[in-house]
Amino acid sequence: MPDATTATRTTDPAGHPALHADALAVLGGWAPTSPAAAAARDRTLDLLAAGPVAMSRAHRAGHVTASALVLDATGERVLLCLHGKFKRWVQLGGHCEPADRTLAGAALREATEESGIAGLRVDPVPIDVDVHPVACQGGSLHYDVRFAVLAPPGAVERVSDESEALGWFPPDRLPQPLAGGTAQLVAPALAALRRAPLRPAP
Repeated sequence: MPDATTATRTTDPAGHPALHADALAVLGGWAPTSPAAAAARDRTLDLLAAGPVAMSRAHRAGHVTASALVLDATGERVLLCLHGKFKRWVQLGGHCEPADRTLAGAALREATEESGIAGLRVDPVPIDVDVHPVACQGGSLHYDVRFAVLAPPGAVERVSDESEALGWFPPDRLPQPLAGGTAQLVAPALAALRRAPLRPAP
């Protein structure tokens, strides 16, 4: 459990100006991958008008998060976690931290922490944006920006404290129960892999 200093640092809105600027730049220039993603992008840009506080979980009206669909080195499997709280299979990801300077970097950090896999690479172009309700702060919204991440050959996952299990699955045979919005990440993630080799986050 984090100490009081860590908790304060994690929720300090002043710790997110660089990340806020990156979110504005990334989403402002992004070509959405679906009509639903376009609507969620526009809602997220409206949220970002509140300033850097929109990147912090302390913002009850909602806050930006980052997640990653991890592909194996061949692109033939995706890595999902069985979430410890809501008991569904979902992509890796979570809250932004003050040390994060880019959304892609936040997604890569979360994927690394939750998978235990070193050497992951990320495409800095989002593959999806989704807005959904969560229990944070007694009830809030996650404005989740999603990225494609590639695991190195021979990667071996390690379950974190936040997951009950990790598993690799063929893109056309995802496990159940599956979190809403996870299946829609597969096609744009595979397209990102075909478009360009994924690379370390900036």
